[in-house]
Amino acid sequence: MQTVIISLVILILLSTILKLSFGKTLTILLIAAGTAVLTWAAWPLAAAQSKTQIADWLATPSLMADIAVLITLEVSMQMAFSVMTIAYQKNNSSAFKRILYHFLKYFPGILYFVVIFALLTTLIFALSGVSFSTISLVLALAVFVMLPLFAFLSKLILPDEQMRLELLFLINLLIALMGIIATVNGRTSMTAVNNVEWGSLAAVLTVVLVGACAGFIWRLVCFHFKEKK
Repeated sequence: MQTVIISLVILILLSTILKLSFGKTLTILLIAAGTAVLTWAAWPLAAAQSKTQIADWLATPSLMADIAVLITLEVSMQMAFSVMTIAYQKNNSSAFKRILYHFLKYFPGILYFVVIFALLTTLIFALSGVSFSTISLVLALAVFVMLPLFAFLSKLILPDEQMRLELLFLINLLIALMGIIATVNGRTSMTAVNNVEWGSLAAVLTVVLVGACAGFIWRLVCFHFKEKK
């Protein structure tokens, strides 16, 4: 189960980076700055946690059900953005759809901050003896630098906006499936002594990368034949 959660975390970060790549530079920097401030301000709450308490939370059916609802809502919003972007580009959408499109475009999400908070908590546990505020400050600076950097890199690597939309849609579909697995029966068991199944994790990432490459090649082939016509 720990492998599923790690895969879910990676997919959430990929989704956030791709979503940011559709925004303007100023918007990306503002979102990164806001996330960095929240990360730095969250250290008292993160320091108050314990491994036992977190394990108890993950084993609480009601809490896992709430997390499943949160995952479903955010995935729905990100997938809606992918679909509405295409409709918006056709210039035949109503005023309400245009307003909804801009809201979805500039909504960065919530799950990625949950992931960053979990990372902050993990670092506080791992770096015992280091000031909590120092750890949070370093992580906040790293978030402020890395979020825009990866967003710009994703735009550089995948300049085709349609391809990034398709990839964003597929990644969120995987997030939804992973969320179902992680919260099935309202229980998720994860303890600090569990080993990560690196083989399974590598298999999941391989499937994602192979699917992305296959989609990229298929789009190039379709574009080639369209140009010939």
